[in-house]
Formats: sequence, structure tokens, C-alpha cells
Amino acid sequence: MGGAVSAGEDNDELIDNLKEAQYIRTELVEQAFRAIDRADYYLEEFKENAYKDLAWKHGNIHLSAPCIYSEVMEALDLQPGLSFLNLGSGTGYLSSMVGLILGPFGVNHGVELHSDVIEYAKQKLDFFIRTSDSFDKFDFCEPSFVIGNCLEISPDCSQYDRVYCGAGVQKEHEAYMKNLLKVGGILVMPLEEKLTKITRTGPSAWETKKILAVSFAPLIQPCNSESGKPRLVQLPPVAVRSLQDLARIAIRGTIKKIIHQETVSRNGSGLKNTPRFKRRRVRRRRMETIVFLDKEVFASRISNPSDDNSCEDLEEERREEEEKTLPEAKPEPPVNFLRQKVLSLPLPDPLKYYLLYYREK
Repeated sequence: MGGAVSAGEDNDELIDNLKEAQYIRTELVEQAFRAIDRADYYLEEFKENAYKDLAWKHGNIHLSAPCIYSEVMEALDLQPGLSFLNLGSGTGYLSSMVGLILGPFGVNHGVELHSDVIEYAKQKLDFFIRTSDSFDKFDFCEPSFVIGNCLEISPDCSQYDRVYCGAGVQKEHEAYMKNLLKVGGILVMPLEEKLTKITRTGPSAWETKKILAVSFAPLIQPCNSESGKPRLVQLPPVAVRSLQDLARIAIRGTIKKIIHQETVSRNGSGLKNTPRFKRRRVRRRRMETIVFLDKEVFASRISNPSDDNSCEDLEEERREEEEKTLPEAKPEPPVNFLRQKVLSLPLPDPLKYYLLYYREK
């Protein structure tokens, strides 16, 4: 599933294409997608495909196409402080993006069937926390993953504000999925080959909206244990943050406000998104359009008005040749002002590193 937008040269260009195609429509979702590089969740030998709008699977490891994750993130209508349950949490890519929006007082749980995938997700999560330039720009709700079949969740588990299922759900399991939601909550799942958004408007009242046609592998049916009883999945308890952790969140928040105030006084405006490096313009090409309609595929070639304007093409080629002779400018590395502020504080080094989550950079 995928192929709805053009491939990007890097993560930012992929997000640009998703925005242009209206898959990403809100600023919060855009920020989360830009903050986490999709390629970081690929195995090294497959990273060349990371910025294509295609699903990827290797063994038990799986990532949905970027256009699907975009629609899911938009449909979930995420807000800080909500609780989120990811059924079939996989690599943790989606859970980590959600965690950037939920903030430190949200709940972020995932259920995954395969133990090797949970280990992979934990490694990727640790890598993001330790090394990502984006981590200090957000207040992160770290996801917790448990192993098990998402159709065997203990009936006494807590309900959630937002639930996503990353496998095809049949009609017979629809009521089970709905019961995982709080009143006012939103469930997004592939239901009978349609990505579906279900909002719980009351104890027994629901609103359903079909988003788009999709093709997902179906949920794996549970197998009883040797005793004949189901293996109930116990979800993580809602953790109460320690006073030490709350103090870290408050101190980091205060420092961010100081940085913001200093930026306002220095520039006369608030913090803005750092402008991304403008790439060298590439020559326009004919556009191939592929339309997916259920299981039918229609392909057509849309003529570009510039195709017949050979003079413009020649001029553009001439400019490109000139640019090739010039050394390409490189973007300045991002400055982590929060880290600089923390390291300059008159505090013992162990406390500074605690405030920085022991990050490497």
C-alpha cells in the first residue's frame, strides 16, 4: 500500500510531498513527522527505500506507507495529556511520533505479537532518545511496549482516549476494539479494507467515518495456551511520575521559556521553525499519475504545460550546468540551545546529565 506521493531525497522532502498532497494537514502532525527520521527505523541495507511512499516488511518487521501513517495521525486528533494504545506497535515509529504530541503527562502503550520486533522497537527508541536532534525540542511521552496478541487484552484493563490498530480487523472484532475506548475517544483501524475512524460519543453511541481504501494483513487469531485458557495480555499500569522526574520536566520547561524570551528580545519575534536548506532545483519532468480504486489500478499520463516549452527547458538546463560548477552550500548544523543552557548551569555534572536524559549530544 502506498505510492500516493513522490519519493523524497530525505525525510524533510518526503514530508513536503505529503503536505502538498494534503495527507499532512496540521502543524502538530507535521512537526512530529519532521522530528523523527523514517530512515532510522529501517535496517541499514534497506534505507535507500525509506523516503518512498511505500510499505516495508522484512521478516516480522513492518512499516506502513508514509501516506497511511499521515492519515492515521490526522484522524487520531492527538492532544497533549491523552492516553494512546497502539495495537500491533511494530517498530515503534508511530508510537514515538505520537509521544511527541502527547507530552510528559500522556500515556503511550503498545502491544506487539513478536518478541523480536519489541526488541527492535526498544533499540530504535533508545537510539532516538540518545541521539536525535529533535528530542530536546519536545516534551516526550515515552512509549511502553508489551508482548502479546491484541485480541487477548485483559478485560479489566483501562480504556484509552485514542486507539490505533495496525492490522486488518474483521467485523466480528469491531465491538471488541470499540470497548477499548473511553467515551469521547477515537479509534482508527482498517475495518473490512477501509481505514475507518470511530468516535465514541456515548456509552453505547458511535460515529463512524470511512477514510480511504487500504490493504492490511489481517489480525492473527489467538491460540489458547496448553491449559486451554487464553493468554491474557496485561497492559502496563499508568505510572505516577516521581518527584525527581517532575522536577526535571519543570526545569527543562523553564529553560525553554527563557530561551524563547531571549529569542523574542533578540529578534523581535518568537521561535520559528528553522528554515530548511533549499536544495538545488531539479528539472521538471512529465508526471505519471496512478490511481488506486479498490483493487483496480488505473494509470494515466498527465501532460505538463511546460513540456511544450522547449525554450524554458533549455534555459533551465543551462542554469543547472552553471550550478554544477559551483560548490554546493551546506546547511549550518542545528544548535541545541537547551543543551547549551543546561551545561552552563552552576550544577554538578551528574545533575546536568540527568536534566539532559544522559543524551550523547
